[in-house]
Amino acid sequence: MDMKTLPRRRTLSRRILGIGAAVFLGGLAAGCDSGDKKGLTVGFSQIGSESGWRAAETKLARQGAEQRGITLKFSDAQQRQENQIKAVRSFIAQGVDAILLAPVVSSGWDEVLGEAKAANIPVILLDRQIDTPNVDLYLTAVTSDTIEEGRVAGRWLAGKVQGRDCRIVEIQGTVGASLVANRKKGFEEAIATAPNLHLVRTQSGEFTRAKGKEVMEGFLKAEAPGSICAVYAHNDDMMIGAIQAIKEAGLKPGTDILTVSIDGVPDIFKAMADGDANATVELAPDMAPRAYDILLAYRKDHAPPPKWVQTPSKLYEPDTAAAEYARRKDLY
Repeated sequence: MDMKTLPRRRTLSRRILGIGAAVFLGGLAAGCDSGDKKGLTVGFSQIGSESGWRAAETKLARQGAEQRGITLKFSDAQQRQENQIKAVRSFIAQGVDAILLAPVVSSGWDEVLGEAKAANIPVILLDRQIDTPNVDLYLTAVTSDTIEEGRVAGRWLAGKVQGRDCRIVEIQGTVGASLVANRKKGFEEAIATAPNLHLVRTQSGEFTRAKGKEVMEGFLKAEAPGSICAVYAHNDDMMIGAIQAIKEAGLKPGTDILTVSIDGVPDIFKAMADGDANATVELAPDMAPRAYDILLAYRKDHAPPPKWVQTPSKLYEPDTAAAEYARRKDLY
């Protein structure tokens, strides 16, 4: 070998190694950048499609995911907890980045949420809280104050009847759900301050129109004609069913029997505009988009969010019903 060419070869080798290292590091950086920009995959275990509000929540969950570049894996539990538990375990097995859970009932979640936590998959509750001694099993809960929803409904009714005696029937939601107990508790707290208000009957309408109609029919048969002053329903869909039953009994809903319910779905605004309903307490359906933003912020700065993110509970009456119906009708 010519010793004069050796430094030249060493220099060339260093240049090749330098170029190779630059290419490698550049590729590594590009790979990391690509991973950072990759959209999240989120699993959503929805209770079902039993009401207009639930359908709107699902629609906004899908739209919100698409707007944020999130891949959404959706499962409809058809109001069965065992289906939700299976869905959560399926999401865990698929290695999703996060899980949204709208729990059909409040108890019985510790085991499966413990599995999600062990897999380092954050869980965000939507619409409803759960009963657990270990709140570390979920990242946060995006819900309304369901006790306050009941209070708002009760306060409205107390003000509406202005001291006259009023016998009230209540159509509850699905037995065992935390919001059902809370909406009942809040309503009873509010009417307890008015001795002229009397809750005389309560029964589950399972959050459906058909069951709400059936329950109201039973109330009308059980009570003396003209003795029911008002009906309080835990959601608007049950109230729509109750309104139909009241009409079929030859009475005028909204006049002969006052109505107050919860959700703020388009059909209750139409009923108010038509004079068949009196009031609704809005339950904002955009909980999933709020959850996505919380999740994205958490992944960015790793700061845990508040354990409860509260959505507003606003009362609506007939004066704005037509405008609200026009604004909401395409969402549900």
